[in-house]
Amino acid sequence: MNSSSPAAKISGSKSPDLNFRATARISAGDSPRKSRPAAASLVSEPLSSKGFKASPAAEGSRLRVAYQGVSGAYSELAAEMAYPNCEAVPCEQFDTAFEAVERWLVDCAVLPIENSLGGSIHRNYDLLLRHRLHIVGEVKLRIRHCLLAYPGIQLENLKRVLSHPQALAQCENTLSRLGLIREAVDDTAGAAKFVAFNQLKDTGAVASAGAAKIYGLDILAEDLQDDSENFTRFLMLAREPIIPGTHKPFKTSIVFSLEEGPGALFKALAVFALRKINLTKIESRPLRNSKNGSSKHFDYLFYLDFDASMADPNAQNALGHLEEFATMLRVLGSYPQDTNMI
Repeated sequence: MNSSSPAAKISGSKSPDLNFRATARISAGDSPRKSRPAAASLVSEPLSSKGFKASPAAEGSRLRVAYQGVSGAYSELAAEMAYPNCEAVPCEQFDTAFEAVERWLVDCAVLPIENSLGGSIHRNYDLLLRHRLHIVGEVKLRIRHCLLAYPGIQLENLKRVLSHPQALAQCENTLSRLGLIREAVDDTAGAAKFVAFNQLKDTGAVASAGAAKIYGLDILAEDLQDDSENFTRFLMLAREPIIPGTHKPFKTSIVFSLEEGPGALFKALAVFALRKINLTKIESRPLRNSKNGSSKHFDYLFYLDFDASMADPNAQNALGHLEEFATMLRVLGSYPQDTNMI
């Protein structure tokens, strides 16, 4: 997203107690001014479309995993959870991460698809259809926001706060109570980096504790989110699908479109209900460049997740039934469920 102008202050509402901290700096350095350049020198620049001339990783090197944002982003943490000991590769945009996998610059990508408070990441649903990557797994990450500031700055010195729009929305009541003007930027860690590199004295950032350590910022408050049950689900994407199994819980993600008509969607969902297959999510997105000859301006695609493996004959029969009347059907992936909540 593009940065927006500062939002108007929101009328206060009651929010949970925050874990406020003394402004002890989170960094390995002895001095704030001496350690920041050292930390900054270790931060990788995000991959952009201009970086596609770079060579792929040499054979035998660590697995390279793309994520959107800069070092310290929640997506980086999700990538490291999904692929321990990987080399996490930052990308400027979601599109860049998809293309980096397709062009063999990285081995796979880990990207957010939905948040328990903010809802779906619509951009990534659209990119799943545009590109030919396969979902090979998922990671659910608990999001714990912190209020970060330049070293030595106190809460009363802050006038505004920067972060990703979803992070700001997840902390809306708390930030309102603190009387801080909210301003949206591209990502949480990028907000922390901006505050640190520009040595802003009146501006804080909502980001992770990891971002505070990387960019040499103080943590003024922890658990800033209005609801502690704040999780983001990330998809693991690769060039080739995995072979689905039945030895553990699997999830399958599909996308399909239907002819317009009474009960069309009901009929599509019934193929799963008849076989007692549990649906966990359904999302509709506009169908662009429709070629069905319809003059209708609002054709839709339906993204669906269900609890079953494509190795299960029951799931195969359900999709075979759906394919009989769907105008388009594509399996995006059949992959192990993440049953852990951290």
